[in-house]
Amino acid sequence: MALRLPKPPLDPFLVMLAAAVALAALLPARGTGAAALGHATSAAVALLFFLYGTRLAPRNLLEGLLHWRLQALVFLATYLLFPLLGLAITAVAAAFMPPALALGLMFICVLPSTVQSSIAFTSIARGNVPAALCAATLSNLAGMVLTPLLTALLLRTGHGGFSAGALHDIALHLLLPFAAGQAVRPLAGRWLQRHKALTSLVDRGSILLVIYGAFSEGMVAGIWGQITPTALAAITILDSVLLAAVLGATLLASRRLGLSRADEVVAVFCGSKKSIASGIPMANILFPGDMVGMIVLPVMLFHQIQLFVCATLARRYARHAGPAAAPVPAPAE
Repeated sequence: MALRLPKPPLDPFLVMLAAAVALAALLPARGTGAAALGHATSAAVALLFFLYGTRLAPRNLLEGLLHWRLQALVFLATYLLFPLLGLAITAVAAAFMPPALALGLMFICVLPSTVQSSIAFTSIARGNVPAALCAATLSNLAGMVLTPLLTALLLRTGHGGFSAGALHDIALHLLLPFAAGQAVRPLAGRWLQRHKALTSLVDRGSILLVIYGAFSEGMVAGIWGQITPTALAAITILDSVLLAAVLGATLLASRRLGLSRADEVVAVFCGSKKSIASGIPMANILFPGDMVGMIVLPVMLFHQIQLFVCATLARRYARHAGPAAAPVPAPAE
């Protein structure tokens, strides 16, 4: 029987993100409501990273580490190739779009890889799923430090970025909850595996809170009048160019290194994807509230583009692969 593969999706989560943006445009949070929203968002992000810690089995970090060339390729694509391409693209973009949108393009380039969708597409394409899990997990752990550091080095915001205050916030809202989740994993890990809907609710809900709050602040500050249809079209084109460049580079490097087809799939999907789940909470910590909405807009568009493109690539890889392997469960992104 022929394997039925999913068509490139219209991501339901992106629909919810668009709804959060629309709600912020119609009913932005103000005054005490905005302050309460800020506290709720901080708590939700901390809970999100606590759940990440409880879901991550330490043995998964060890699996795939012997594929050091593959892991190095994914890591360099995420934290070296992407930033270099971002510098070139934002140098062009800064000439004709608002500075915050240009910063958003660069911010894409310093984010870690996705977890859920990288593993899901690797599984569909019949690639090396344990290696993909290892690569995506290491990318996200490193991103807790490298993303704010690269933000300070490469994004010229005039404020925000990597400072003592930002380091304190990263540690308090991300690292400490993650470590606490690891500590209680022996007690709570199996229970959470049986209640994945709770994890998904926190995962998606925390990001929706951040988006609503960020776009509300943008509405109150009156920054959305700076965005033109031309600027939005330009962001979409530049996001697509960025993704195409990294997909091509990881594919070429995989074949030059003589990686197997299964490992090539990992390099292509894990090395080219960027995490909206980690990126939006980090943006909320690293940048002033009235800038966050415009900065994460390119990230949101890149997220949808990478889902469509990688779904198509996964189907193409699967058509040229052998019999399907047993499915491997993936943690939420």
